Amino acid sequence: MSIDKQRVIPLIVATALFMENMDSTVIATSLPAIAADIGTSPLTLKLAITSYLLSLAVFIPASGWTADRFGARLVFAIAVCVFMVGSVGCALSTSVTDFVFARILQGMGGAMMTPVGRLVLLRSVDKSALVNAMAWVTVPALIGPVIGPPLGGFITTYASWHWIFLINIPIGLLGIFMALRFIDPIKSETQEKFDLYGMVLAGIGLAGIAFGLSVAGLNLLPWSTVAALVVGGSISMTLYVLHARRTGSPVLDFSLLKLPTLRAAVLGGFMFRLGIGALPFLLPLLMQIGFGLTPFHSGLVTFASSLGAMGMKTLAARIIRTFGFRNLMAVNAIVSAFFLGVCALFTVTTPLLIIMVILVVGGFFRSLEFTAINTVAYAEVETAQMSRATTLVSVNQQLAVSAGVAVGAASVETTMWLRHVSELDATMFAPAFVVVALTSAASSWFFWQMPHDAGHEISGRKAVEISSRKGAAKSAASAAVKAATEDTQDMRDQRLG
Repeated sequence: MSIDKQRVIPLIVATALFMENMDSTVIATSLPAIAADIGTSPLTLKLAITSYLLSLAVFIPASGWTADRFGARLVFAIAVCVFMVGSVGCALSTSVTDFVFARILQGMGGAMMTPVGRLVLLRSVDKSALVNAMAWVTVPALIGPVIGPPLGGFITTYASWHWIFLINIPIGLLGIFMALRFIDPIKSETQEKFDLYGMVLAGIGLAGIAFGLSVAGLNLLPWSTVAALVVGGSISMTLYVLHARRTGSPVLDFSLLKLPTLRAAVLGGFMFRLGIGALPFLLPLLMQIGFGLTPFHSGLVTFASSLGAMGMKTLAARIIRTFGFRNLMAVNAIVSAFFLGVCALFTVTTPLLIIMVILVVGGFFRSLEFTAINTVAYAEVETAQMSRATTLVSVNQQLAVSAGVAVGAASVETTMWLRHVSELDATMFAPAFVVVALTSAASSWFFWQMPHDAGHEISGRKAVEISSRKGAAKSAASAAVKAATEDTQDMRDQRLG
């Protein structure tokens, strides 16, 4: 690859991340206004968020095989088109059902965009440069969350919420042009048979469990139906695990969890993302319903978290190289969870400046953790396994965020039930922030289980340690020479004396 493509391909991947991240943050900020317009409650409309994330989790398993079979360029371009069609569907929705179906269509497109882009990046960049590459590709993508809340709030407050989805059209067209122009149609040299049976089992399992948990307590479906969804999904996932052991090319290859770094990134990353994933859902609701801010002013406050994330990216590689993956991820998970838990102390009288400072600092540490998790996951993965690894990691990420939204909403609903109230206010959100913060902090245990030298070949930590050992050896040698010289001088002095 030429140096130009090495710069351009991360930008193409960032275009997909930009669309996804901006879309999710825009809808979180505008959720109360959309709910009021289509005649439902904000907590009920959370189905629009969970259905999108659920759609991602269901269809991502097919992304790796599809990219290997048809080429990343074609798959990426079609995925962006599907995402754009789903965006138009959201803008034209007049009911919860229409909105949820449009979000599912968006999820089908997003399920191919990001994993395929990440696969191209991993196959194009040497592992020693992976930390910088991940940070490079994420910086443009973070522009989405930065401008998403204030832009969504501005459009919702001064225009109409319908336009927040139509802004994806020009961005998508740019992404398609760049993909067709710069991405090579990378295909796998060894074409594997698509595991259709496994895809059906995994899809039903993920859909049943995640969707069943997300609607529990909303009184949208009878409890018997909710229980049937969860039990049916669990049975389907159990059957898939048994099936995956007998097939040579499973859509979700759990055998990769034998790798310590990937296992920590998947299990620990799930816990960390589950807690953090509730923040974009809970914070806008707290700002607007609890504090009475407009969507625009709410967006101006909540964008601070993404601003802190952007500030970290230039320091990520140096910090990881200094402390190493295991030490950094274990400690930083607790630090990030602390700043998430501090949100429980926000009240109507808390100065907005203090809230923004806490969100900026918290965003810095959360982004550092995400960069480390996303990078160390592939430290021990061979090139031939990269497609399966990206699929497994992507499913885990999206399912964790979907579960985070469900846990956050369930915590708020439980608090309302325990206090026997029917209307939301600012005091209903504090327990939810505590629950998700403790969940994120629990991820530290999984990260500490990694070997002490995990990911050294990626972070450059190994080279630092070797250099330190060389320096120590050199110092020891100098000390030995000095000691020998002093001994010789002492013996000479004794003879002369």
